[in-house]
Amino acid sequence: MSCSELACSYACMILFDDGISITADKIAAICEAANIKVEAYWFGLFVKLVQKRGVEELILNSGSGGGAAPVTVAAPAAGGAAAAAAPAAEEKKEEPKEESDEDMGFSLFD
Repeated sequence: MSCSELACSYACMILFDDGISITADKIAAICEAANIKVEAYWFGLFVKLVQKRGVEELILNSGSGGGAAPVTVAAPAAGGAAAAAAPAAEEKKEEPKEESDEDMGFSLFD
């Protein structure tokens, strides 16, 4: 996302939060007041987007992507796959034991 897109996004959220109608002139005024140079075509694009979708919908659906398929976990087809996974789980259980403070002869809170 470019700096111009971010500036227009924040300007739209500021206007929406204050209950002010979102227009290209008002977005431009906020960006100018923040001393951010934005190409003039961004203002119109954001106004059209807000008119079409609404700020609430854009905020609520900002993290949702459309291209990914849902991930499903399939059950193992044979018992051999589960048996092969068992040794890997046992290997993870073996962790080096950490030395305690008592072994060093001092404590952090002495």
